[in-house]
Amino acid sequence: MALFKLLQSLNLSINKPQQSKTSKTKTVREYSLNTKSIEAKYKIEHKPISLLIAACSLTIPMSIVGCSQETKTTQNEASAISTQSQNKTVSNTPQKQELRVVYSKLGSLAVMRKQGTLEKSLAAKNFTVKWLEFAAGPQALEALNAGSLDIAATAESPPIFAQAAGTPLVYIATTRFNGRAVSFLVPKNSPIKSVADFKGKKISFQKASIAHYVLLKALQKEGLKLSDVKSLFLPPPDANVAFSQGGIDVWVIWEPYITRNVQANLGRVLIDGQGLQDIGSFYTTSRKFAKEHPEILKVFLEEFIKAEDWSQKNIDKLAELETGEVGIDVPTLKTIHSKAVYGLLPITDKVVNKQQQIADLWYAQGLLPKKVNVKDGVLTPEEYAAFTPDSIKSNK
Repeated sequence: MALFKLLQSLNLSINKPQQSKTSKTKTVREYSLNTKSIEAKYKIEHKPISLLIAACSLTIPMSIVGCSQETKTTQNEASAISTQSQNKTVSNTPQKQELRVVYSKLGSLAVMRKQGTLEKSLAAKNFTVKWLEFAAGPQALEALNAGSLDIAATAESPPIFAQAAGTPLVYIATTRFNGRAVSFLVPKNSPIKSVADFKGKKISFQKASIAHYVLLKALQKEGLKLSDVKSLFLPPPDANVAFSQGGIDVWVIWEPYITRNVQANLGRVLIDGQGLQDIGSFYTTSRKFAKEHPEILKVFLEEFIKAEDWSQKNIDKLAELETGEVGIDVPTLKTIHSKAVYGLLPITDKVVNKQQQIADLWYAQGLLPKKVNVKDGVLTPEEYAAFTPDSIKSNK
């Protein structure tokens, strides 16, 4: 497992999978939160980030699609699943196969899972569906690399870092970008008025994520660098607690944390990602799966489009569908979903070029171990035509 081995060689660890619901409450209660304890648990960087650390520390902020979910699949379990998957027969045999999809508690993926529409559509093709939950992007993309996950969903940056680490992923579709999907939160009474005030401040974000990217872009606009701020690398649940107790000056984060902290009167949005990004999120698979099962990818995309259409037309029902599992009240969920944008887009030359610009930016910052050619993760026009629904092809 390339990413994890690199971390082990540096005696570092990726964001650890979250504990179960039973133990997570205890963890939060026992978390000793003051500035010193935060610095002790999560090293504050005053220098540019190491190439390998940045390359290995991937994360998947997914806006309303899902984030910081409890881990159902550990690294060892992923390896076991990968070993088992190698022994499965191909799809033209009577034996059923599994489509393994990243699990989400929010948005269209959650609708598909709860309504069982994907399972129904794939039954005729002798496929079942398994939803696998991961703490964040590193685990999901590493599972895809190991052959134990078939479809992942991420923001724009994690696939780039995964490509740099040798993951044979391919992009299957992208989304419309949403500048409101990530925001810069500051405490309610913070004296910070603009990004120019960030110099020397403690800023929490996840490495190699959309939060990392928009922070870099915001600093550049003000003539600042990452080395001008004190980077605090906290996974969202811990950052949430730290922010509520005054341990963070600025938190670059996504939903549902934005709305929940604003509604709790704990913080205010300084700025959001509008004007700092111009590309959406990505759905990815392994090159092997794309070549062997284009018909399965097409069913997945068709069902996702239906789930998006239902979500967009039924915001009230969507919130009611999600509330029990995520523990967020219906009015708050409706507020969160009111910021959403809908629509899958095809992988075009324009999309690839924009993604390449982002990859080049990361490399220029010294945060990638090698230059990434995004086209290495792109299929041929004929391969895309085999699984891309017409409704996506028409969205240019």
